[in-house]
Amino acid sequence: MKPARQSIILEIITQQDIETQNQLMEALAARGVKSTQATLSRDIKDMRLVKKLGGDGKYRYAVGGGVETNGYSDRLKKIFKECVTSFDIAQNIIVIKTLPGLADAACSTLDSMDIPELVGSLAGDDTAFLAMKDAASAESLCQEISNML
Repeated sequence: MKPARQSIILEIITQQDIETQNQLMEALAARGVKSTQATLSRDIKDMRLVKKLGGDGKYRYAVGGGVETNGYSDRLKKIFKECVTSFDIAQNIIVIKTLPGLADAACSTLDSMDIPELVGSLAGDDTAFLAMKDAASAESLCQEISNML
């Protein structure tokens, strides 16, 4: 449950401006995930979420820099590993299959990694499409995905 909850938290903070733990708890509840403040606080610490100043002058939760391993945060790797069921490549497009409802979390995870060759991502319910600059960069990212899984 913890990896799924943390994937949903990542999805929420990338889609909405969340300023407080109470707002995050309400957003989780709206998605059918019940959590206590203590659990949420531990998740925020585990995921290394930080509050960053937005353009509107308000602080909101965001993925922090954290400790990196091969350019990827250990926490994000774990979240990504928990939601991806398979992946395949078609020239410069990578198709990722996830557990239902988690394709957006997989895309958010990849988008947050600032991969220069990743042109863009598109998520459905359980399928994500990644557009890469070329076939070679798609092959390279597939190798990284394989290593994460």
